[in-house]
Amino acid sequence: MALPKMARVRQHFDAPVLADLPAAIHTELDRIGATSIVRSGETVAITAGSRGVANVATAVKATVDYLKGIGAKPFVVPAMGSHGGATSEGQRAVLEHYGITEATVGAPVKATMEVVKLGSLPQAEADDLPVFMDRYAAEADHVVPLNRIKAHTDFNGSIESGLMKMMVIGLGKQQGANFYHRAFFQYGFEHVITAAGSFILDSGKIAFGLGLIENAHEETAKAVAMPAAQLLQTERELLVEAKSLMGRLPFDELDLLIVDWSGKNISGTGMDTNVIGRMMQNFEPEPLKPAILRIFVRDLTEESDGNATGIGLADFTTTRLVEQIDRHSTYMNGITALGPQKSKIPFYYDTDREAIEVALDTIGLTKPENARVIRIESTLRLTELDISEVLLKDAQLHSSLEVTGETLPLEFDATGNLLPFSSETH
Repeated sequence: MALPKMARVRQHFDAPVLADLPAAIHTELDRIGATSIVRSGETVAITAGSRGVANVATAVKATVDYLKGIGAKPFVVPAMGSHGGATSEGQRAVLEHYGITEATVGAPVKATMEVVKLGSLPQAEADDLPVFMDRYAAEADHVVPLNRIKAHTDFNGSIESGLMKMMVIGLGKQQGANFYHRAFFQYGFEHVITAAGSFILDSGKIAFGLGLIENAHEETAKAVAMPAAQLLQTERELLVEAKSLMGRLPFDELDLLIVDWSGKNISGTGMDTNVIGRMMQNFEPEPLKPAILRIFVRDLTEESDGNATGIGLADFTTTRLVEQIDRHSTYMNGITALGPQKSKIPFYYDTDREAIEVALDTIGLTKPENARVIRIESTLRLTELDISEVLLKDAQLHSSLEVTGETLPLEFDATGNLLPFSSETH
């Protein structure tokens, strides 16, 4: 089969960078008067999640250092719902992957899957909805949610992925995460997260929150501290800012998207649904753009530990990826999130060449060599990408795109797999 030729291009994004994250966090905590909220001798649970948040260990350590500096007793709790195989050991291991240990952040890491019921949300059409919290966090004098604020992969709203979601689902552990995902079916994502999160804020457990936003290059762009009373509104404002900075594909309509890496450290759904234009979420409308006919995912990141959640968003994959799948962690994630459809195994082939040829054989009357194709390293890395020859004319009219490489055939090794996505090969 004649395959499209590809050229390397670079996207230029508006990308502010926070030069000194610890200093910024300390300045923010001073700004909100953290010393009048947390007293010397009080215990403080700082949350840490399972996403690939830029500089997360640095942010946690800076918060720990500040709290220790005022005489408080901080510790870290995993706030990641059912991730890590829904075990305390697994969740501790996830944090270790991101460099968060007692030795690196200077505070104990206390992991448990036990939860405490803080109370219930009255609902007119159903039994009361319980509000859960990690036992260690519930026993602390204060809780400090620390997380990146960004677009969610399952829904659109004024509150998506951030501090509120971490308080509700992350600190709810497997029991809470599973219950809330069930409630989403009836009440909707945003309503449940906002209602349960507001209940937690009103309980007085939250001292303050620390929100991070990132630019399109996965760099920390801003850190903002927010008192509990202002957390909800501040997160809404930061979400708008975060969306304006996020990376996107430069073209809305494609025949094929080749994604080198999917994984839990990239997105909760393996690939960012906002980038690929597929959510596959019950009771939520699919995005209109981007419109991508076929998606081929080549491999699973090592950091995923076999959790292939979201692989069902692809149409094609490889045998090597399928053989890495840990059914327990993948199934646990899918069942807890009530989204088994997202982790169905796509058609898979022994080589990249086979998968690409089959994909391009299913795009209708368009000849494969004329297909609109983009290849990316992952949905987190969208600065450099390869585009097919037919897209070059549009690329030259695109103000944020720079063509940096020659137009060359897709390059495969002797086994029929694409050469690694790196600037050295172009």
